[in-house]
Amino acid sequence: MMTEDKRGVRSLEGTVALVTGASSGIGEATARALAHEGAAVVVIGRRTERLHQLVAKIEESGTRALAAPADVSQRDQLEAAVAAGVDAFGGIDTVVTCAGRGLLAPVEGADPNEWDEMIATNLRGVLNTIHIALPHLLEAAERGRRGVADIVNISSVAGRLARRDYAVYSMTKFGVNAFTESLRAEFAKRHVRASVVEPGAVDTEFASHVSAKTLAAMQSRVGGMEWLRAEDVADAVRYIVTRPRHVAVNEVLIRPTEQET
Repeated sequence: MMTEDKRGVRSLEGTVALVTGASSGIGEATARALAHEGAAVVVIGRRTERLHQLVAKIEESGTRALAAPADVSQRDQLEAAVAAGVDAFGGIDTVVTCAGRGLLAPVEGADPNEWDEMIATNLRGVLNTIHIALPHLLEAAERGRRGVADIVNISSVAGRLARRDYAVYSMTKFGVNAFTESLRAEFAKRHVRASVVEPGAVDTEFASHVSAKTLAAMQSRVGGMEWLRAEDVADAVRYIVTRPRHVAVNEVLIRPTEQET
């Protein structure tokens, strides 16, 4: 159900949201959720065809959307994507960083190239996205209809608890949590809210990125239960960014009901 204010207007009507990692999973679901609330959506990802398919579906519902293909680890590509969104819609009110890589493996015998991939996407990608979009977020908070702007970083329960074979992935997600909290403090007085969402097991493409051995370990821990859906995480994001100006939801930890750790 969409959220409406006292005038019957969808809560994000007249705003612009930028979502990375939007070609699948949590990013795609988040773009849909924010569009449902009335936001024009700039969708960023590496799979161009999927982005255009998502834009077509969003536009069918009467909301504006723009596909801006980019690899978040490449600053020049992100600069072009953000500029395209601002040119199309006039600004940015909300940024949600969903792009991520989870190449889980033991440190012993690990491929350092996989570490580089995770660091480039999970850390540098978040830094690049927010740094490039920040002037537009500050402008929206100062002059926009809502008087507030939002940054939401998708982290993980692995950003709170480091498990075997999660060493480098957890390092990146702990980093996202720390970065988000520092952002929150830096921009609180300027009404740019910074929040982190930490999902547990989610039914996305994540499991396809891990080794057979690591996947077996995951299944022994969380297999046999009903996992979260991408839409569940997107709903947490929607809740965060639709709060009144004076309310900041800084952190949401969301697990499947049956997940113990």
